[in-house]
Amino acid sequence: MHTMWKGSISFGLVNIPVKLHAATEDKDIKFRSLHEKCHTPIKYEKICPSCKQEVEAKEIVKGYEVAKGKFVVVEEDELKELKAGSEEKAVEIIDFIKLQEIDPIYFNKSYYMSPDGGGKAYGLLRKALLESEKVGIAKIMIRSKEQLAVIRVFENILLMETIHYPDEVRKASEVPNIPSSDHVSKKEIDTAIMLIDQLTTTFRPDQYRDDYRLKVLELIEAKRTGKELVTVKEKAPATEMNDLMAALQASIDRTKPKGKKQPAKKRKPAAKTAETK
Repeated sequence: MHTMWKGSISFGLVNIPVKLHAATEDKDIKFRSLHEKCHTPIKYEKICPSCKQEVEAKEIVKGYEVAKGKFVVVEEDELKELKAGSEEKAVEIIDFIKLQEIDPIYFNKSYYMSPDGGGKAYGLLRKALLESEKVGIAKIMIRSKEQLAVIRVFENILLMETIHYPDEVRKASEVPNIPSSDHVSKKEIDTAIMLIDQLTTTFRPDQYRDDYRLKVLELIEAKRTGKELVTVKEKAPATEMNDLMAALQASIDRTKPKGKKQPAKKRKPAAKTAETK
């Protein structure tokens, strides 16, 4: 597994040499832009619209837009000087908290941490986190950005997950058109909970797959080998249901476990007529 960063974890006076490895990978299918006529990959050039000429990498500087069309230019040396104090290769744990206190919206990217020597100290932190049922909140400099991170145990490995700073998470109160109250009946909520209960299961990651990506790969392979790919279109269920209860009931009927018969409803005894008395 590729090592993308080397440094150390520090908490208190304990120092643990570690390596970082990306724990996830992007499986998106990436297409190149080709010239339709000859299938040559398109080359993208950096052109200055004012000077009308191509700009080389050495002629490009960093600028921050402070107003429309007005920039403050920042030199690379100035940025390096600012980073100098915080770029020592260390993951400094500054707090320990319960994982449940962090909302998932804050999580960003995951990294496995392996010991780079110092296996005993690595094991000490792993054991301490497990027994205390806590996670470490740390800071680390990755790719010119100071990241906030969580260090926890995952399958006997120390895992670091970068998390967003509070000002990077947009305010939920700014989302438009959110109803202020729930105008639903008791029957509707009971039926919705019944549907949730019917779809509730144990989380097994292996049962989920990216169907669209697999179909694209199948299409690419068919084109590569000269085969004709026929896609069967599934008939979408009717959606013309304005009644919420009808939609909920239809969903429950579709998700009922197969093979289980519903108990027959008991019929009420027929009322006796005057002739049968």
